[in-house]
Amino acid sequence: MSALLLSSEAVAERWNGRRTAAVVLVLTALLLIGLGVGGAMIPESAYAVHFDLANRPPSAADPFGTDWMGRDMLMRTLKGLSISIRIGLFASLVSTLIALLLGVGAAVCGGWVDRIVLWLIDLVQGMPHLVFMIFISILVGRGIPGVMIGVAATHWVSLARIVRAETIHLRTSPYVIASRQMGRGRWFIARAHFLPHIVPQALVNTVLMFPHAILHESGLTFLGFGIPSQLPAVGVILSESMRYLSTGAWWLGVLPGLALLAIVLVIDRCGDSLQALVSPAAAQN
Repeated sequence: MSALLLSSEAVAERWNGRRTAAVVLVLTALLLIGLGVGGAMIPESAYAVHFDLANRPPSAADPFGTDWMGRDMLMRTLKGLSISIRIGLFASLVSTLIALLLGVGAAVCGGWVDRIVLWLIDLVQGMPHLVFMIFISILVGRGIPGVMIGVAATHWVSLARIVRAETIHLRTSPYVIASRQMGRGRWFIARAHFLPHIVPQALVNTVLMFPHAILHESGLTFLGFGIPSQLPAVGVILSESMRYLSTGAWWLGVLPGLALLAIVLVIDRCGDSLQALVSPAAAQN
């Protein structure tokens, strides 16, 4: 009787953990969608120049204050966060797609394909991460396309190694061996057996890669190799604020930086919730 009671309690705890993870995932996803779409719809007039309102500290009327040109820093920050979210989403999805194609392809084909993929992984991992992104961004022509390609081309390496190792392990599974003995081709096995096992893990990795992509985009922009200064990206805002922090205008850098940090933490929490849903064992923790 006691064993049955413990078992029911474990099931209830597991269900509550997964339900909590689902609620957190939905709420954070709605928040990110709202910021991404709502921020993109903010007109330029919302953060237009008003020199008569310059250098106002945070207040009820201007929660993030105004800059040296009288622009509303809250509207500029929301607009910049929407740009960062869209760039991070694109870079994460492309990086995951590259990792899946190379990881599965290397494990399925083997031979010279596997050697080339491992060489590419070692090549990208051997380069300084930030320098490689700067090089790609300059090569493409900077701007938003340069940042997107630069971030996407440097974040697939770790997932590709995991996908390759998982696929090699799956090749020795009984159902894969049985499918091969039934005459199924290697690409059928990859599509029917490997991808269903790997895609959930890749999906979690995409969400966890999201905040890294956003931070690297902001870092590139802060250093002057990313989004042009005409756009109110968070990296542009932080770079511009460095010239005015010594004058006491602390809000120009602190509040947008905290907003960026909050978004990164929210996305990271979203990834943890998704992992709890994909992995039943994680939901019990």
